[in-house]
Amino acid sequence: MIAPWLFLGTFALSALLTGVVRRVALRRGVLDVPNERSSHRVPTARGGGIAIVASCLVGWLVDYLAGGATAELALALSGGGLLVAGVGLRDDYRSLTPVIRLLAHFAAASWAVYFLGGMPDLQLGATTYHLGLAGSALAVLGVVWVVNLFNFMDGIDGIAASEAVFVAAAGFFVGEWATGGGHGLQMALVVAASSLGFLCWNWPPARIFMGDVGSGFLGFAIAVLAIAAAREYPAAILVWLVLGALFFVDATVTLLWRLARRERVHQAHRSHAYQHLAVRQGHLRVTLGSIAMNVLVLLPCAFWIASKPESGAAVSGGVMLGLVFLATLLNAGRR
Repeated sequence: MIAPWLFLGTFALSALLTGVVRRVALRRGVLDVPNERSSHRVPTARGGGIAIVASCLVGWLVDYLAGGATAELALALSGGGLLVAGVGLRDDYRSLTPVIRLLAHFAAASWAVYFLGGMPDLQLGATTYHLGLAGSALAVLGVVWVVNLFNFMDGIDGIAASEAVFVAAAGFFVGEWATGGGHGLQMALVVAASSLGFLCWNWPPARIFMGDVGSGFLGFAIAVLAIAAAREYPAAILVWLVLGALFFVDATVTLLWRLARRERVHQAHRSHAYQHLAVRQGHLRVTLGSIAMNVLVLLPCAFWIASKPESGAAVSGGVMLGLVFLATLLNAGRR
């Protein structure tokens, strides 16, 4: 079985490459210098997401050559992922306009949805819906949103990398359990392993940041894997939505509040719920708290949806409402 070796190999490669990227960044002065919108206090190496991208691409290639993934999924992930990562890398070193970034994200999302054959059937309650072209358009919008929300939520040490580890690994194991071992998405394990390797260097206090090159790439990979999983079992979209609910809700509630105040939503800020909480509790406690919430609350809900798909809409709706209340309580979107 390739899965354990694929995971361990990708993890080791990611950890090694992150160390190399950090050394080069320090030598060349590629540092994230704190400003009034920053959540860190000392200059820190950045661009570590390059290691995540490289290790994922290698792991995906190995998985494909070993017969673990289809050519369509490999092309959807690697082609679109490279475009998102390339734009993110450019933006890390020389800012791009929001329009250019969004156009690239839409192009990458369209590429992925095309190679995946459009949006699969979606199960809500006891009914399964075939959405056709409207579903494909919705899938493209969803991928673009996840790319950007991962970028928004990468604001304190360890939170984005640990979220990627959890969502990708949990998505794989819930899918394996739901399909009786016929899930076939070992590429999700590659994402988890590469994120975990990077997390060894990004754990609070972080020694390197992933930057847009890493956060956008991870958001893209997770969104594409969720769509691919839905081709295996229709409840997968709700499963992955619940697994990533902490990020989805905080980013969405914050965005809506900022839109209501007519702020420029693409500009950096410190108004997410997790950022407000980090000011009071520190990076380590907030990151540990998010991991605990994921494992103790969201993971059991995801297993419940996979085992009883007819209750998926009610369970996921309840989870989202609860997290909206929590995010509001923590002043998400407030200055």
